[in-house]
Amino acid sequence: MEPHRTNGFATRAIHLGYDPSLHDGSLTPPLHLTSTFAFDTVEQGAAIFAGQAPGYIYSRISNPTLDLLERRAADLEGAEAGLALASGMGAITAVLWTFLSPGDEIVTDTTLYGCTFSFMRHGLAKWGVTITHADLTDLVAVKKAIGPRTRIVYFETPANPNMRLVDIAAVSTIAHVAGAMVVVDNTYATPVLTRPVELGADIVVHSATKYMGGHGDLVGGMAVGRSEDIAQVRVVGMKDMTGAVMAPFNAMLVLRGLKTLKLRMQKHCESAMVVARALADHPAVSVVHYPGLENFPQHELAARQMPGFGAMIAFELKGGLSSGKAMMNRLQLIRRAVSLGDAESLIQHPASMTHSTYTPEERAAHGIPEGLIRLSVGLEEVQDILADLRQALDTQLAVAA
Repeated sequence: MEPHRTNGFATRAIHLGYDPSLHDGSLTPPLHLTSTFAFDTVEQGAAIFAGQAPGYIYSRISNPTLDLLERRAADLEGAEAGLALASGMGAITAVLWTFLSPGDEIVTDTTLYGCTFSFMRHGLAKWGVTITHADLTDLVAVKKAIGPRTRIVYFETPANPNMRLVDIAAVSTIAHVAGAMVVVDNTYATPVLTRPVELGADIVVHSATKYMGGHGDLVGGMAVGRSEDIAQVRVVGMKDMTGAVMAPFNAMLVLRGLKTLKLRMQKHCESAMVVARALADHPAVSVVHYPGLENFPQHELAARQMPGFGAMIAFELKGGLSSGKAMMNRLQLIRRAVSLGDAESLIQHPASMTHSTYTPEERAAHGIPEGLIRLSVGLEEVQDILADLRQALDTQLAVAA
């Protein structure tokens, strides 16, 4: 029986779009490992190519395993349609290549993930697209930044790595009055915590590598939005411009991850709040950026826009960069690795890793301190995470004394 939209999030993440009775009773959806699809007749093939008949052509365009993932992801985000892609950057580049042309402008927030920043500066700008950075936390600045050539307003919320938030509903309203499209990277929050389409965004992108997959064993991306927009991204941005097609096996892994997404996010959020408070109380720590803390500058917006505050924490030590590196090297349980959203807790140094595509001057201008540390709180017992952090921080405090 097909779950209705009124069913809860977790129910739809597990059941939507799949009926075992149509697949020999198989409880788990079959994996379609095929590159191409056979037609009964030449006429049928021509009709499918022309869009006059349903069916599959070639897995670079669509595939039954990917189709199920796309429908589930779109539903969980409150969108009409979805598209599975090879990576988060595949999703971002496919969307932006589809809707931007030379002479257009994209207005984006001050802080962006390093590879997104690099793509805009070294990719889009090279082909005549103007990149305008603005403080999207300031609605007056948003109105000033958007002009007649603005085609897209793009942002992450929370932002990678400093946790800045953007008021999705307010910025979407301003952008739409000016005729611009709103694209939001929802990787940090996931549809469990934020559904930007329901707040006015046009397209939402994800690195499905992160929380959607959740197990650190795949690379993938998602884009969801209106049916007509996603159809364009499928044909133009994915098929023709990037070829960033998700493999069916990876789609199967993401489908597996979605089944436990809500459960995992609840645990991630619960543990992250405990860790954030512990870090804020530790004498070696100078500042903690976490939306759930009452002293976070945008805590009120976080409470209004997110039913939970996520599992990403940014913080700095009083000794700056050198102290931060020494502390990270002392960790025994928490892994020094980029990526996020895995069962394992991961820690990294953005300035020398994920955001090294910025120059030091650019990082300073874009709100990424050299000593900033990014922590992805995993699913281990929270007391074990705290013990590892405390031994590393306590040792660092003793060394500095």
